[in-house]
Amino acid sequence: MIKVLRIINRFNLGGPTYNATFLSAFMGEEFETKLYGGKHEEHEGDSLFIPEQYGLQPVIIDALARHINIGNDRAAIKEIRTIIREFKPDIVHAHASKAGAIGRYAAYKENVPVIVHTFHGYVFHSYFGALKTTLYKGIERFLAQRTDAIVAISDIQKNELVSIHKIAKARKVSVIPLGFDLNKFNENRGEKRTNFREEYQVEADDIAIALIGRFAPIKNHLGFIKSINKIARNTEKKCVVFLIGDGELRPEIEILTHQVEEAHDNIRFVLTSWIKDVDRVLPGLDIVALSSFNEGTPVSLIESQAAGVPVLSTDVGGVRDIVKDGQTGVISPPFEEERFANDLLELIENEEKRHFMSQNGWNHVHEKFHYERLCSDMGKLYRELLNKKQKNEED
Repeated sequence: MIKVLRIINRFNLGGPTYNATFLSAFMGEEFETKLYGGKHEEHEGDSLFIPEQYGLQPVIIDALARHINIGNDRAAIKEIRTIIREFKPDIVHAHASKAGAIGRYAAYKENVPVIVHTFHGYVFHSYFGALKTTLYKGIERFLAQRTDAIVAISDIQKNELVSIHKIAKARKVSVIPLGFDLNKFNENRGEKRTNFREEYQVEADDIAIALIGRFAPIKNHLGFIKSINKIARNTEKKCVVFLIGDGELRPEIEILTHQVEEAHDNIRFVLTSWIKDVDRVLPGLDIVALSSFNEGTPVSLIESQAAGVPVLSTDVGGVRDIVKDGQTGVISPPFEEERFANDLLELIENEEKRHFMSQNGWNHVHEKFHYERLCSDMGKLYRELLNKKQKNEED
């Protein structure tokens, strides 16, 4: 049996949590996996319900926090090294930046046979200034030399890691897209649409738009709301705009949404906070938007297409790997308020276009992004790495 120690930054709503969950739950009897992660941040909401609903009981490492803290980081490394000595894994697989740094360093110090790291979102642009970014690149290059395989979640991300930021050689980077349990998003869509719109008093002719994600600067809620303000005077349709999530920018977001509502009687905002069962929400929507400055592979866009909802997204991260521009959604340039507003207005006004995109979403995502494909691809990579390690030792 192949023993895998899996470490994730924290359990929040998003691709890394789902990725780590499915790889821990569905790799098959050939693998024994233990899942560890850091604490979630208060504004993000506790998403341990995701692994728990698939029968997992992750172990929380309290010292593994998102922000750099020398004391906590040393404590986290020490704890992970102890876990490694006790579990004796064949593979340590770390997910996302902080767990990737601490987990890989601990695994390297403990001489774990195979070390793997998955990049999800990353910190090379739109997060920090030039000095910090250069520092983080240096750290990632150092760690890459001590990593047996790096997993990129899209071809675009691999190109950035290899050709643009020069983190690792191409031969060390494998592209394995994320995988999800998508069936629930395609089931009972008519019933879910009726129930959701009745719950939030959305009329049949209203256009329901949503932005899903934590209220953080990188997600650009404020730019999105300003775009809504621009389109309000150019459409006669009534729009109900759902902001699904929460975070540190909530006070600013509340002020701006109230200002837009006061200026336009055809716009209504609904701040729902976090919704765990988003599969009951998506069928009730007409458009899902993403206005972020940076992304890895946005889960909300994959789930929306599975539910038959057209999407509008800025052209960031791996968006082009998951959205077919003009077929399942619209990809707008990196955020420009005027352009984003115009693209959104076109979707609002063009019911025929929305219907066309709705019909294409499920077929586009259900095979490419199912967790069975994810587990199969990762199992193949694990076996190749272990076989290579064994061969090198024999030589």
